Amino acid sequence: MSKTTQYIAKVPDSSGHIEYSAEENQIWADLYAAQWSRVEHHCATEYLQGLRKVGLSADRVPSCADMSQTLGALTGWQVEPVPALIGFKRFFGMLASRTFPAASFIRDRRHFDYIEEPDIFHELFGHTPLLADQRFADFSECIGKAGVQAEPQDYAWLIRLYWFTIEFGLTREQGAYKALGSGLASSPTELVYSVESPVPERRPFDIIDILRTPYRIDIHQPIYFVLEHADELFAAAERDLLADIRTARQLGLHTPAYPPLVKTA
Repeated sequence: MSKTTQYIAKVPDSSGHIEYSAEENQIWADLYAAQWSRVEHHCATEYLQGLRKVGLSADRVPSCADMSQTLGALTGWQVEPVPALIGFKRFFGMLASRTFPAASFIRDRRHFDYIEEPDIFHELFGHTPLLADQRFADFSECIGKAGVQAEPQDYAWLIRLYWFTIEFGLTREQGAYKALGSGLASSPTELVYSVESPVPERRPFDIIDILRTPYRIDIHQPIYFVLEHADELFAAAERDLLADIRTARQLGLHTPAYPPLVKTA
């Protein structure tokens, strides 16, 4: 969350609405049309139920203010536009107050199939369906509250639990892998890869294992964690996550399953 972005955040007006251009609305419409059939086939039931509940527009970028009204009635959450990348402290604080921070820009066509950083399509198409489910909304709040209590040196450990569940988690339905995470639901390429490719490793859900597993944001994940049932995730909200972080720190990080990032001059 600390890297730089090439996109410029859009600022809402006094009523909380953002005006998007005709081209930006068309990009939303094209992403929505391309992704709808994929999520119907590859996403978990909980995500699909939430997607129908939030009633996103298919032809223009939805308003975060409108989404706040919808989620507020469903689970007590709201959506607040923010710059693309915010710090961990602010991120956890917003989750703790049942506010989802949504990057306000939408990707351009160069990044249509894959974008490293979150944009408004990822935030609304990916995240609001899970936030429409009270159980997933409560889990996100739990992560936020743990983050508010955590020391800064613990932030990178805690965020891995969010990353490998809410963002890139898998589950299993009738023996088949299904995508649960928001990062998968909003990615035209990684969604199919995560459930069909023989390349990535798929591990059983284990909190300590997750906390010890490094990740990169700029590649398809080499490791996914699989919930046999969503109740496993909700039970995690009852744990002392800060104690889990201490245990994970004592054990140390796993060796990364990806090649090191090569920095260019």
